[in-house]
Amino acid sequence: MGKYFGTDGIRGKANDSLTVKTAFAVGSYLGYLFSRESKGKILIGRDTRISSAMFEAAITAGATAAGCDVYLLKVAPTPAIAYLVKSEGFDCGVMISASHNPYYDNGIKVFDAQGSKLSASIEAEIERYIDGEVTIPFAVDGEIGQSFDYSQGLDKYLDWMASLFEFDCQNKRVVIDCANGSAVATAQRMLNRFGCDVRAFHNTPDGININTDCGSTHPQHLQKAVVELGADVGFAFDGDADRLIAVDEFGNLIDGDKILYACGLHLKKYHGLSKNSIVTTVMSNLGLYKALQKEDINYIQTQVGDKYVYEQMLLQDVKLGGEQSGHIIFKDHATTGDGLLTAMKLLEVMADSGQSLAALTEPVAIFPQLLKNVRVNDKQAVMEDEQLKEKIRVLEEQLHGNGRILVRPSGTEPLVRVMVEAQSEELCNLLVGEVVELIKTKGL
Repeated sequence: MGKYFGTDGIRGKANDSLTVKTAFAVGSYLGYLFSRESKGKILIGRDTRISSAMFEAAITAGATAAGCDVYLLKVAPTPAIAYLVKSEGFDCGVMISASHNPYYDNGIKVFDAQGSKLSASIEAEIERYIDGEVTIPFAVDGEIGQSFDYSQGLDKYLDWMASLFEFDCQNKRVVIDCANGSAVATAQRMLNRFGCDVRAFHNTPDGININTDCGSTHPQHLQKAVVELGADVGFAFDGDADRLIAVDEFGNLIDGDKILYACGLHLKKYHGLSKNSIVTTVMSNLGLYKALQKEDINYIQTQVGDKYVYEQMLLQDVKLGGEQSGHIIFKDHATTGDGLLTAMKLLEVMADSGQSLAALTEPVAIFPQLLKNVRVNDKQAVMEDEQLKEKIRVLEEQLHGNGRILVRPSGTEPLVRVMVEAQSEELCNLLVGEVVELIKTKGL
């Protein structure tokens, strides 16, 4: 990670740790980078939070001042940017969003011409420019860029997605929670297109209600609504609609692990599961792994972050991967998680199998999981401590394969995260307590 760019772009509190000055600088450098040989084209999208239009204006001003033309998608999901950049021949794409964070945060995420995350080397160049270590020339005369309304790009994104599916949902009642975010621009339009009887909640954004007690991080209202309305399924999106948490007909949460299971079995049925494998993160539940083993499906673990999931999918040539949080990547179609694509895939699996979402995911018996953060002096010292490693080994032996212990450092804070899965909450509490106490006792 760089000084400003983290694993998911630049993120911070609007007009505090993330300023319009920084946004202007990012736009300026991108405009300079892609207009050195000929006038470049940059695509910009945003979510619904109150500061997003402000940052859109700042990035646009910087990019056009440096000589690039800018195309404004307006309110759109992050995956729409990733798709359109590649399919419509843009030099890069910028998404303004802080995903599931509160409204007062925001972020800038940049995609390259292939719809993938910007390279670390270009991010480093942008950071040097932000810090004033390098200068760039601005355009003059006819070289100055212009901005254009490109809201029709959403139609192209939805047309592409619709072309991937052939099922009919005339008899399906679907409830969606748009998180008062980017999904308001696309989700109901797509589901209606396939004949779903859609009831939408949290689809009236006002700039400050994005993710507020709604969406994939607060699905309780959706769970209740699915049961009360007698719906077949519910879908909860996050602020920028790149991830999805589903709800079955009984109001039970279907997280990313269960979604991977249902979609993985469907792909295997049609010989579409390359190398018979799925990529997960280390935080996926042991219940998923046991269910996959029963179906003779392999899994590959990587560190937390959809960026790392996609990297591993490319490296291993695996077509399906994702996170427990609902970032699901279908590599044949997308370079990033896409909540709407995931919803459509689940509807496809339900239509093809004739089974409900509850029946499709019932084999995944989720193990109780407990996570505690421990503030430490030296994260590296904790991870290298031999006594701690031995303690974890002994405790895992005692679990006899029916649980696991994971200790990992935070990427941004002086914390170590201790996670335990076991067959009961009581056992989780006991084992987490033992590991945390050892870390504290050693004073690491």
